[in-house]
Amino acid sequence: MRCQLTVFIHRICSSRCSSTVAAVAEQHAEKEGQKGLFAAPLLCVSLKFDGCDIKNAHLKALQGAEERLQLLKADLMDYDSIVSTVAGCEGVFHVASPVPSSRSNNPEVNLSVASILNAHCSDWYFVSKTLAEREAFAYAAKTGLDIVTICPSLVIGPLMQPTVNASSKFVLGYFKGDRETVENRLRNVVDVRDVADPLLLTYEKPEAFGRHICSSHLTKVSEMITILKSLCPSATYPKSCVEVEDNIITCSSEKLQTLGWTFRPIEETLRDSVESYKAFGILN
Repeated sequence: MRCQLTVFIHRICSSRCSSTVAAVAEQHAEKEGQKGLFAAPLLCVSLKFDGCDIKNAHLKALQGAEERLQLLKADLMDYDSIVSTVAGCEGVFHVASPVPSSRSNNPEVNLSVASILNAHCSDWYFVSKTLAEREAFAYAAKTGLDIVTICPSLVIGPLMQPTVNASSKFVLGYFKGDRETVENRLRNVVDVRDVADPLLLTYEKPEAFGRHICSSHLTKVSEMITILKSLCPSATYPKSCVEVEDNIITCSSEKLQTLGWTFRPIEETLRDSVESYKAFGILN
């Protein structure tokens, strides 16, 4: 068997995806009480490889990776290359759709293949995620394949690599001081490590089925800025928050919590985020 535990399929172009991969591996190692990050062999496959190996160099540097981690690439448009890559594996975690920092002009290249199915939609990211899930469940109904989806809200948390992903830019934007005011909107957020946990949880629990919402906190922007100010008082923050009418969609993670999922306080998430930004020199 090529991979004793799982296959993680992710895009080299999405640094948050590789952080999720590493976080899942770390959670599994801790759970099993085994030394080294990779407690069981893992196979990481890059879809639509863009040549930026540096974005995933941190995976190779993790303890145990040299013996247990394989980094491969496959073409999302080539069915045979995907099938041959996952053959013999016990599970596949697909965490491949990156969050674009701006609207995509070429969704076929920049987002998942499901984007191609709707060439007239203005928001490729939401379309690609929705259609990908719909197609996955349709395939599962037809073939009996056991498929579970995890749908996180805005994923933030500490970086494991020096490159800044789109969701981290959301938090970093409050440090830059380039805006006098910000809209005091409500945000559904979740720690990247708390996204890793339910991936393993639903994989290991046979009773897990269907879609699972993964969101830990509904918080105001002003509340996040207050916490950030206490962690990094020397930064330049927006001077005021403007109250706006919010059409926020509240979402429940009760289905995950029923399986035993718990999450970190937002203070811990922001603290660890700031520490990682400082460690990589991002705040300099």
